Amino acid sequence: MSFTLARWLHSLQMLLALPAQFVHLWWRGREERLWRLRWNERLVWGGARAHPGSLWLHARTAGEAQLAGVLMAELRRLNPSWRYLLTHADAEGRIEARALLRPGDVQVWLPFDTPGAAQRFFRRHKPRVGVLMEQLARPNLLHRAERAGVPVMMANARLPEGELHRAQRKGALTMPGFRGLALVLAQSDADAQRLARAGAQHVRTFGNLKFDVEPPLKLLARGLEWRQAVARPVVLAAGTREGEEAALLQAWAALPAPRPLLVIVPRGAKRLARIRFEVLGHGLALKRRSSWGRELPPAEARQADVWLGDTAGEMALYYGLADVALLGGSFHPEHGGQNLVEASACGCPVLLGPHAGRHENVADLAIGAGAAERARGMPEAVRRAVGLARDPMRDAWVRNALAFTKAHRGTVNRVVGALLALITTRSGGGIAMPGR
Repeated sequence: MSFTLARWLHSLQMLLALPAQFVHLWWRGREERLWRLRWNERLVWGGARAHPGSLWLHARTAGEAQLAGVLMAELRRLNPSWRYLLTHADAEGRIEARALLRPGDVQVWLPFDTPGAAQRFFRRHKPRVGVLMEQLARPNLLHRAERAGVPVMMANARLPEGELHRAQRKGALTMPGFRGLALVLAQSDADAQRLARAGAQHVRTFGNLKFDVEPPLKLLARGLEWRQAVARPVVLAAGTREGEEAALLQAWAALPAPRPLLVIVPRGAKRLARIRFEVLGHGLALKRRSSWGRELPPAEARQADVWLGDTAGEMALYYGLADVALLGGSFHPEHGGQNLVEASACGCPVLLGPHAGRHENVADLAIGAGAAERARGMPEAVRRAVGLARDPMRDAWVRNALAFTKAHRGTVNRVVGALLALITTRSGGGIAMPGR
């Protein structure tokens, strides 16, 4: 199948799926109302208009918004006059990125990938250059960027083996998008090789921007203060996914007393009620983090068996509070793992399960640096976490975690250099940027 035919078939599919897309947004809006707002931006019918020549940064998730913030902070330091166009596909990313806006900046939804919406996006906003945080599956948008003369760079790029196979199966649709990118900055050499096999032509290994994200010091300090107030070991289950809480609580209930304090911070808020029911079903005393404010935890919270982390934007606090973290998303093959860099930046030792998924490269580096350890399953991880939380050797893990993070910082400077070269040339051809 030709590239053109594949793109037009994709366009037809997107047009036919528009009603279902809006139904999906309305459904997602049950929990977060923002999903239901400014639908006109999804088709670029009116709405905010960016300053011509703005730098376009796309950050889908809250994590990608943090990466965009690191990049924007350095760019603002170099040139305070630049303006920014931020796009998002998820409400979480849009909420996280609000704090990055300054007068003259614009924040909009990324449009649906229909031919008309993609064309209107570039006519309306006229960005100078585009930076994608990791990947963007929008063939029409990338095609229109090329037609509009807007060079697009993919930063912090990664492509696991499984995603490479899927991309190769849809080569007529995905390869033009990869080929049209002016520059692809991969996290690792292995990612760079896979991205090149997927069709990317200007690929460099620059490292992981996540290491340059500084944890909020106030939250981290509050977590350390709470740890002293709790006066017993603390095990954190960070970013748990569907099904992991049940396995965790079963293993936890089997432990002999006295147990450490268990803090469960699930990924996504919609399962909170079910997790609370499961905790109580094991006869464990529960306190919700939201039941008190910024002050020290009350006496009943300090005596509880389990805390349920039902607040947003406080991961640094939880990592500061914990003696060791069980990494959610890594105990089931379908969840795709989770990034452990934030935990390491907070000096929190990490135990992960057998399934690092898309984060396998970072997991291997952390294990090699003595900042993390892999368990074969949840029961083994729970036993090891309890032992480590009470082990004086934990301090060595903390030092290893902080040293591991420090050793991998500096990616933002390389990314900014590449972006400045792209802005100067307005073309990916002939860019000679040093690899790492």
